[in-house]
Amino acid sequence: MISFIGRTKVFAATKPVDLRKSFDTLFAYCRDQIKKDPLSGHVYIFINKDRDRIKALFWDGTGLVLICKRLEVGRFTMLNRLQGETVEMTAAEFALLFEGANLNKRFVESPKKFLELRS
Repeated sequence: MISFIGRTKVFAATKPVDLRKSFDTLFAYCRDQIKKDPLSGHVYIFINKDRDRIKALFWDGTGLVLICKRLEVGRFTMLNRLQGETVEMTAAEFALLFEGANLNKRFVESPKKFLELRS
């Protein structure tokens, strides 16, 4: 499992992404589409349209790291597009998402105002 330092943030793209993309294309997607710096050390999560595959991209200080997972049963949680291009989550939420846990209450029904209070 990925370990996080306290300053590491996790951002998940709310729009489905073609996961045939790899390092360079996901790097460009972070920079150009979701307007985040991929070299910041934060983790960027991408989920495909069918929600059975996920990729995490981050800079570890020496290079880009890409972690991929395909669920054999079930689907990853749908992210609420009404919250913008990305959803920020905690390391614990990322771990649950990566395991395939259902986080619908957090991502679909949580009002944006409530999420801002958590920050």
